[in-house]
Amino acid sequence: MVGAITNLSETTFDEEVGSSTEPMLVDFWAEWCGPCKMLAPILEEIANEQEGVLRIAKVDVDQAPNLARRFEVMSIPTLIVFNDGTPAKRLVGAKGKHQLLDELSEFL
Repeated sequence: MVGAITNLSETTFDEEVGSSTEPMLVDFWAEWCGPCKMLAPILEEIANEQEGVLRIAKVDVDQAPNLARRFEVMSIPTLIVFNDGTPAKRLVGAKGKHQLLDELSEFL
């Protein structure tokens, strides 16, 4: 699949994030979150355009509340960039594509 977005769960999170050779942007979201839904197609586009440079994954906070607590996700959407398995940058709130790419530029 081209530019696929990986769905992470509490059981797959550590292995997927820890073994990623590229920086991984993890979107903490929920089905009922309006801004999260606005952000979803933007993340799809970025996943396709940045394939091999940046991986994108999603964590549904309703399905994985322990991960949300572990990374102190207080509001959604929260995007956390993991570099070598470690949180490197946190972005909170929905953003437009250009602003998002601008904020992620150090990882691209």
